[in-house]
Amino acid sequence: MKIFVCPTCTSRLFFDNMSCSCGVAVAFDPAREGFVTDVAVCPNRTQIACNWVASADGGLCDSCTLTTVLPNLSIAGNRTLWSKAEQAKRRVLAGLRRWGWFGAADDGPRPEFHMLSEATASGPADITMGHASGRVTINLAECDTTERVRRREALGEPYRTMVGHFRHEIAHFLFERLAASDRFKGEFRALFGDETADYGAALMRHYAAGPPAGWEDTCISSYATAHPHEDWAESAAHALHLVDMVDSFAAARLSSDAFSGAGYDAYAEANPAQLLTAAMEIGVALNHVNRALGVSDLYPFVTPARVLEKLAFAQTRLKHGPAT
Repeated sequence: MKIFVCPTCTSRLFFDNMSCSCGVAVAFDPAREGFVTDVAVCPNRTQIACNWVASADGGLCDSCTLTTVLPNLSIAGNRTLWSKAEQAKRRVLAGLRRWGWFGAADDGPRPEFHMLSEATASGPADITMGHASGRVTINLAECDTTERVRRREALGEPYRTMVGHFRHEIAHFLFERLAASDRFKGEFRALFGDETADYGAALMRHYAAGPPAGWEDTCISSYATAHPHEDWAESAAHALHLVDMVDSFAAARLSSDAFSGAGYDAYAEANPAQLLTAAMEIGVALNHVNRALGVSDLYPFVTPARVLEKLAFAQTRLKHGPAT
């Protein structure tokens, strides 16, 4: 993610800012990839702290308009959870827009988001996070940090965030768009396997028996072994993580021998091997820093050759944008 400047005083602004230290109110314009002032803002600004500009007709911003189902806002806590989910969604969408997805030039379908809470008027509800036919269901319970950590530990996962959930589920949606290309499907199947295999049966086997022995050599996570669709979604999500990690590192004017230096744009990198080399070096370095503070590793994953091949495939196909 870039670090931005205030259009009034040129002070630094970060992606989630709603005002500058100089006192001016700002809004993020995804089309310009920067902050602006004196514009119509998203109607959700006061309700959930959305800091994006309104649509051309003054309606919801390009991110909020994709949310078609909301939780019951009369129940305490649901508005806060929804706000946190939308914040994560905006970050993920902003990255994808740098590759042309969901911007003005993209005339393809968009995902719709159902933001559902386990807290309902009729009592606790069972919400399953997932994607189906363009609809992404988000369980807002995981916007609560304590609850998300509890679930991560219960599932034995090294990493679990809302940004990660959005990248994973949007990757499922983007697969459906990319799979319109026979070339993509052929290349995908050679690397990930046959995605037409029975998905329900594959998940049942995964939850009953767990991942196969030696899975670490071929997949980024144990869940990725469940089915080619999940292998793609996990690999694509991690490719997005790593691109944004490198981009944020460069934007903060930190240096690495793995890329060219100041002004480096990870989203424009044409060489996936170069990008992933940079990401691995930065990940190891930041893990080292985190350990000095006694906190969890920033990127607690191992990426052998087969995994890197999948990450490079996902990065390359996503980088090509809607024209792939």
